[in-house]
Amino acid sequence: MQRIRLRYTKRGRLRFTSHRDFQRAFERALRRAEVPMAYSAGFTPHPKVSYANAAPTGTGSEAEYLEIALTEPRDPDKLRELLDESLPDGLDITDAVEARTSGLADRLTASVWELRLDGVEPEAADNAVTAFLAAETVEVQRKTKNGMRTFDARGAVAGLQAGRPQPDRPGEGPCAILRLVVRHVTPAVRPDDVLSGLRAVADLAPPVPAAVTRLAQGLFDEESGTVTDPLAPDREAAPAAPPTAAGTASATAPEGPAA
Repeated sequence: MQRIRLRYTKRGRLRFTSHRDFQRAFERALRRAEVPMAYSAGFTPHPKVSYANAAPTGTGSEAEYLEIALTEPRDPDKLRELLDESLPDGLDITDAVEARTSGLADRLTASVWELRLDGVEPEAADNAVTAFLAAETVEVQRKTKNGMRTFDARGAVAGLQAGRPQPDRPGEGPCAILRLVVRHVTPAVRPDDVLSGLRAVADLAPPVPAAVTRLAQGLFDEESGTVTDPLAPDREAAPAAPPTAAGTASATAPEGPAA
């Protein structure tokens, strides 16, 4: 059985796609691309697809991950192209590697998020970020199926910066951009929880909902403060390509007589 790990996106209006909606769309894409999927046993067999830490509905993402199991080997790059063609624009397969290591989910320990706050002055956002980072704890509340829950939103935040939009992404009126690095902890701290924390410590309240996009997720490097590519270990574990016939002949051909 071959296992392939895929990175995919949720862009534009498809950021409102729920995880269940994406599952249905992806399984249709598997059938269209005629992928030789492995299936589970039992009365209701289903394709062996493992989803890892999906982004909340309503948030965009450049870094979602899943793993599929195949009954026949396939080239990961060609498989990526076939699946990408079979999915709607906005749900894009951007990377594929053969799984050669274990524990993909264990390597997703942190996420990098971008929060676009239209109607917020960058200076106000910067002051709120300073107050948030200076606090030892920032308690926020979130409604769950068991009622309201209070938890600390500060401890999971490994980095938070305020800035301005890029020149190629202008907008009307003031706008602040937050770049957030958050560890995956229990209970999970989401970008909207951090926004609640900024409102609690600095009364920062954007007049319109924030546009939230996950830029990356993977292992958090404590020394550099960066989030590393979770598929890199699989690439590094791939066997080196054998030399070509021309390269071998060139390397072994005896030298001619000196002039």
